Amino acid sequence: MPSSRRDFLQKSTQLAAGLSLATLPTTAQQRLAADAIRIGLIGVNNMGWADLTSMLKNPDAVCVALCDVDSNVLNKRAAELEKKTGKKVTLYNDFRKLIDDKSVDAVIVGTPDHWHCLPAVYACQAGKDVYVEKPLANSIEECDLIVAAAKRYNRIIQVGQWQRSGEHWKAALAYVQSGKIGPVRTVKTWAFMGYGKEFPPKPDVAAPAGVDYDMWLGPAPNRPFNPNRFHGSFRYYWDYAGGLMTDWGAHMIDVALWGMNVAAPRSVVATGGKFGFPDHDGDTPDTMQVVYDYGKFSVLWEQSLGTVRGPYDRDHGVAFIGNLGTVVIDRGKWEVLPEVEQGRYLSPAMPIQKATANDLDAHTRNFLDCIRSRKQPNCPAEVGRNVALHSHLGNIAYRTGHKLVWEAEKGMIVDDTSAQQLAKAHYRSPWTLPKVS
Repeated sequence: MPSSRRDFLQKSTQLAAGLSLATLPTTAQQRLAADAIRIGLIGVNNMGWADLTSMLKNPDAVCVALCDVDSNVLNKRAAELEKKTGKKVTLYNDFRKLIDDKSVDAVIVGTPDHWHCLPAVYACQAGKDVYVEKPLANSIEECDLIVAAAKRYNRIIQVGQWQRSGEHWKAALAYVQSGKIGPVRTVKTWAFMGYGKEFPPKPDVAAPAGVDYDMWLGPAPNRPFNPNRFHGSFRYYWDYAGGLMTDWGAHMIDVALWGMNVAAPRSVVATGGKFGFPDHDGDTPDTMQVVYDYGKFSVLWEQSLGTVRGPYDRDHGVAFIGNLGTVVIDRGKWEVLPEVEQGRYLSPAMPIQKATANDLDAHTRNFLDCIRSRKQPNCPAEVGRNVALHSHLGNIAYRTGHKLVWEAEKGMIVDDTSAQQLAKAHYRSPWTLPKVS
């Protein structure tokens, strides 16, 4: 971003301090809109589009470019955006051209997981800030590379773990950390998702017209096109993602790490399989339990596709279990469940605390603010890396059937060659991992 724009945007932050942008005087809103942060979106389907839509609720953000390898989706989104804003944007089918576009200040990476690392690192190298969907990347090695790029090129990276910007999450964790439920011995995290009951295998076919399938594969292995592997259901194949673990686990386990103020486990064990729907397509398990050991407490992850009656009768959530009570949190509310002894509560009773704001909107707003201030956002690359590490370790423990030992100082799995290989990125030629010098 040119220094004159940077200076203006920093002054805009001072102008907006203490006021929501919606309540700024009309002239101030016009000034912000006239020199807004110019966004380019890579991967315009699903969460990428949701992230952009959220960001554009702010008058100091404008979309100038869209990129997708599926021209059908790309043209549809371009038309929707033009209808909403009255403006045309530049369209690309190669993310490198969008990153080279000098009119773009910041990039949203809303691609499948196997395409997170390259755009994020290239954008950092081009001097652009990045909002990248979770998980941070599709391997531990790639996650470490993105963290290194953010530091080396002094870029703002916000990872899409938007609970980090949610006020009711912050309030619940403050309660946990206050000591009112006593020492926390266990944290349960889970996702029981009702979808996924139907996923029969389908034959390989030709890629749809308008889809650059070779570019969609990118660094992933060269396989024939199969509709089950494309768009949203890519999540159930190791080539591109990590199933429920890297989808919902990247959100819920993050809350556990946040509440307990930890970055990495000592060891990991996992069990599970395709127990609910053994004939379904895909690689990833529909049922899995993972135990992370930290010495003085443990974190448990549990996932189930096709069922919704999870722990505490919630389909997703986090439970901090202490000696005096349990705090249970999900996206809609949090509550305290006191332990009872001889007819009395061991921790204070209180009514259920409900969420009152849109956490995604707060998260994208925080990203825009940090582009100006150059302060670290609520979920920087290091935080995204830490939870992605847990998700990948859980999946690697499941895939190998091994108990994994993590050496934090070395940043690696120790004494397990097969697990170490799964922690690395394996790119299809001609794609290679970028170098961060």
